[in-house]
Amino acid sequence: MDDWVIWLILAVVLGAAEILTMTAALGLLGGAAVITAIAAALGLPVPFQLVVFTLASAAGLMLVRPIVARHLRQPPRAQRFGVEALVGQTAYVVAEVTGRAGRVQIGGEEWSARAYDETLVIPEGATVDVLKIEGATALVYPRE
Repeated sequence: MDDWVIWLILAVVLGAAEILTMTAALGLLGGAAVITAIAAALGLPVPFQLVVFTLASAAGLMLVRPIVARHLRQPPRAQRFGVEALVGQTAYVVAEVTGRAGRVQIGGEEWSARAYDETLVIPEGATVDVLKIEGATALVYPRE
């Protein structure tokens, strides 16, 4: 059996093992086996094939695997629902907002609002950011 066929069989076995383990290491070793199979098909002798496999494996494990592992371990973004999803949104002042009262439009809905800084008076038509929701009132701050 030709050397390149053995390397391809090894690549398939490592790829199948990667699917079962999801570690990213075995898949990279399988990729190194594919690169080595190409080198073997080009006629490189076995000692050089082992060097190619070693270098390709080391490059994959040291350069690519940390990036892949970081993405696999990354926790999913926390989904915010209800009024929590409104915090950080842009709103438009419908009626002047003071430290006591006002009205803003957030995503097509009109909300009662107060200025986050009670000394501010935000005129009608201004763009504000929603910093907090207290009950049914949005605490807002003007955009600069």
